[in-house]
Amino acid sequence: MKTIFIQTNRPQYLNDIGEEVRLFCGKTEILPLTEDSRPEEDCLTIVAEVSQEEARICAFAEASGIREASGFPCDDFSPLNVKRLEKRAVKVCVFRVLKRLLATETPWGSLTGIRPTKLFREISVRSGAAEAERAFREDFDVSEEKTALAKEITRVQHDVIAPVTERDIDIYFNIPFCKTKCLYCSFPSEILGQKCDKLSPYLEVLYRDISQGAAMIREKGYRLRHMYIGGGTPTVLTAAQTEALLKHIVKEYGSLGREITVEAGRPDTIDEEKLRVLSDFGVERISVNPQTMNDATLKSIGRTHTAQDIADVYALARKIGFSSINMDVICGLPGEGVAEFRRTLELISDLAPDNLTVHTLALKRSSRLLERPDEYPLPESGEVQEMIALGLAAARGMGMVPYYMYRQKYMNGNLENVGYALPDRICEYNIDMMEETTNILAHGANAMSKRVFRNGERVERIPNPKDIATYASKLDTVLAQKSALF
Repeated sequence: MKTIFIQTNRPQYLNDIGEEVRLFCGKTEILPLTEDSRPEEDCLTIVAEVSQEEARICAFAEASGIREASGFPCDDFSPLNVKRLEKRAVKVCVFRVLKRLLATETPWGSLTGIRPTKLFREISVRSGAAEAERAFREDFDVSEEKTALAKEITRVQHDVIAPVTERDIDIYFNIPFCKTKCLYCSFPSEILGQKCDKLSPYLEVLYRDISQGAAMIREKGYRLRHMYIGGGTPTVLTAAQTEALLKHIVKEYGSLGREITVEAGRPDTIDEEKLRVLSDFGVERISVNPQTMNDATLKSIGRTHTAQDIADVYALARKIGFSSINMDVICGLPGEGVAEFRRTLELISDLAPDNLTVHTLALKRSSRLLERPDEYPLPESGEVQEMIALGLAAARGMGMVPYYMYRQKYMNGNLENVGYALPDRICEYNIDMMEETTNILAHGANAMSKRVFRNGERVERIPNPKDIATYASKLDTVLAQKSALF
């Protein structure tokens, strides 16, 4: 369709309605219908309206003679709850109209949010797991398979989430640098050149951020839970820089928490000296992320290592004694089909990691992949769904359970990313962060701090500036904002 026009009595929900349209129509242009609009014959107009009844929020949507209505009970007419239910009702209607009009199914139904498991848990807590299952299947049109996945993940997460209080806090450290930039990446990471040391001045600012953040947490009486060092690629730091960073963290926070993960990530940045530094500080969980075990794909997506390099670094990490190793793979990489993805999973299964994270490729706006799509053919969504199923089967075959999940915009097939782990190797930080059940204090450029209120009913965020120079110049301002938030 050339353009889709939306006519609604709730223009504040245009973006939300647009999310439903994009489930079916990708990047089709979506515009509000106004008196000045002049839709052409090949354009579609969707009418979507919301109303309130005595104890119910109602909505209807109509397009090309197809009409759908929906509604949700409402016993709390506070502005926040009304907004939540109005958005939910109108999105369901628009979804069902387009589903009938285009005769297309989507695995997650009308759900467009990042965290479907958070919704499943909220309904379960309020009305029981059976009602959550019913709502997913009947209200939101989620497939039986994805409903079962959400149910299993929330069950696995329960014992991790249950003891968390509003005074618990996780700490995140961002190292926004990479050796090269991957084809599909949109993160604002700096690329390290051969002759330019950008790391030292960045670390000086990061140390100040850490010192003041740790002092704030002590002063306000928060309890350290878990830590995570991510990026970018944290292992672009030299062994000496890594040791100095960990020393500074321990000095300021007193420990590395009950659990710490270092996103080692790319094998071409990992060596024995760095791994021994991490091990000497008590780091037990790292990531060694292949994305694929096919050399041709690694080269095309901008990686400077081979599948053998991945296996060699993995073996080295095991030799040194890391007890929890995660490996990431991506379904739907350009040039790969089901056979290539199956080969990746077979090689990873032979290595037997403790965690496997199965991502679906997301087409991100500022990535090279999206800028040059004709050069990089992608598999069809049906193939990607088959890859996702193979990932689940491989994880089950290694004795893993799914323990966290999230979705992104513009994912191939509107699917999901799932983290699997051996039952005694679950990364609790991943649950805390993705489910928004625990406060997060974040250090570093482009890192997001979160304050969680009333078991996740409300979350307030303060982002650190993405640009490194801006992060440095505005650090005192952001620290003051964090102090007020926490």
